[in-house]
Amino acid sequence: MSGADIDLSEAPELNDSFFSRAIRWPGHKKLVSLRLDPDVLEFFRRQGKGYQTSMNAVLRAYMESRKGGTRKAR
Repeated sequence: MSGADIDLSEAPELNDSFFSRAIRWPGHKKLVSLRLDPDVLEFFRRQGKGYQTSMNAVLRAYMESRKGGTRKAR
């Protein structure tokens, strides 16, 4: 299939409004050692696969709330 054969009629236009709300990927993750309360760790582990990603999302939401909600990478 060539690019000309793809139906883009329902695809949203990527205009300045779209890119002004886009979130830049923050880059490579860093491996750290972190001490957590056992019940906190168990809570997230019970969420299943991706629990570390969930922990990162919770920490990111807290960070953004403390610095005014900016979502730009450093």
